[in-house]
Amino acid sequence: MLLVACVLALSACRLDVTVDVAIEPDGTGTVTMTAVADAELVEQVPDLVDDLRLDDAIANGWSVDGPTATDDGGLELVLTHDVSSAEELANVLNSIGPPLTRMAAARTTDPDTEQTTNAINGVMQLTDGYAGFADADLIDTVGGLPFEEQIAASGLAPSDAMSFTYRVSLPGELVSAEEGTEVDGVIEWQAPLDGSSTNLYVQTVQIPASGGTAWAGPLATISLVLLVVWVVMATGFIVFVALARRKKARRREERLRRLDRDRVT
Repeated sequence: MLLVACVLALSACRLDVTVDVAIEPDGTGTVTMTAVADAELVEQVPDLVDDLRLDDAIANGWSVDGPTATDDGGLELVLTHDVSSAEELANVLNSIGPPLTRMAAARTTDPDTEQTTNAINGVMQLTDGYAGFADADLIDTVGGLPFEEQIAASGLAPSDAMSFTYRVSLPGELVSAEEGTEVDGVIEWQAPLDGSSTNLYVQTVQIPASGGTAWAGPLATISLVLLVVWVVMATGFIVFVALARRKKARRREERLRRLDRDRVT
């Protein structure tokens, strides 16, 4: 919330947030949230780093890297959370909050085909503008929306001051990715941040290694039968040729013997 308010108060500043979901074939993975504040924001708010409060995030399983300086003088903060199941993935995504809403995840395996289906669903929407970044407890504690005066003075909409990108990488073949764009095998969505909603449904199917080679067993059997038939036929042909040559040789010997008898006579 502090980062967003700083962006609002200073029209030249900008904050870009990216959430990356990367799931491995075994269903485990990571959720990585990266926030990048530009150099103007860092310059205008020198106490930005000191004012960050990440104790709650760490207590809830997030690993924190940074803030670290970027090449252009800004700051980058990276939070990573490991997930071991679809249920945990949904919980972690929901804990991030708006514009990610109603997030759900599932992973099922068909016992007959042994195919595994991975799916993540949800909606990306910022219904209440900047108020969506503050929960009810915070508003009650502060007595209103934090930095409400600065927000009003800035005259900037969320889409003017920040960006929010959501990216998903699931194992298997892509089946569906509603409203998402595939970039190098990763499905990507850009949050509109104007009150409209974006569907985040994505589904993949993992086909077991044996599933793509089910024909190998029968083919191997057929090949073996054909090989045996060929060996039998080749052997029979060789025997036939040998017997024919022997028979021909005997006939030749008999003819020579007859000629010798005729000469003697």
